[in-house]
Amino acid sequence: MPVAVITGASKGLGEALAGALAARGWDLVLDARDPVPLAEAAGLVSAHGTRVTALPGDVTDAAHRAALVAAAWRLGGVDLLVHNASALGAEPLVALEELPLEGLRRALEVNVVAALGLAQEALPLLRSAPAGAVLVVSSDAAAEAYPTWGGYGASKAALDQLAAVLAVEEPGLRVWAVDPGDMATDLYAAAVPDDDAPRPEPASVVPAFLRLLDERPASGRYTAPALLEERR
Repeated sequence: MPVAVITGASKGLGEALAGALAARGWDLVLDARDPVPLAEAAGLVSAHGTRVTALPGDVTDAAHRAALVAAAWRLGGVDLLVHNASALGAEPLVALEELPLEGLRRALEVNVVAALGLAQEALPLLRSAPAGAVLVVSSDAAAEAYPTWGGYGASKAALDQLAAVLAVEEPGLRVWAVDPGDMATDLYAAAVPDDDAPRPEPASVVPAFLRLLDERPASGRYTAPALLEERR
């Protein structure tokens, strides 16, 4: 069975993607900081009958990243690495004038440095996989200038660039950066708590990610809405 490592998998898009992969027979290594919701998510996902390892921890911790990859190795390797864990930099979001520098550092550590560290840890296993792939969850804030989204957007733009360079350096892999579009997630609620407009559930964009795995298009940056539209 193929094996995926998914960070930020206790809720939202990470949990939804884990459930979809488990339904397809994937074995999983799941990560999140809070052990309680992570254990609950792992229990739901494992109901599909696949092997699920849940490791609570912080992706900025090198030892935790090594533990995630070691757990995947015990399941058979790493076929897919999904960096979904994210930090906003400030909750709620604020203008750059007010953005705490420690918050920006945290966003860069989680969204960029940890993503590269985990990819570095997993590369030997990804290279040996029949169809190794790295998927990083991006944002439209990486490409557009939205007030108050500067710190988060800058970190996601840096993540996109890392993914693009990794794709050039590792031509045997697929490396996709995917903007999932607006979703009803705890992250968005924390970012803009006063915005209660209806948004799609994370599960609604999972088919876009599955399409990438099914069709394996060239490495690059994609948006979930475009992938879903093209499939209709």
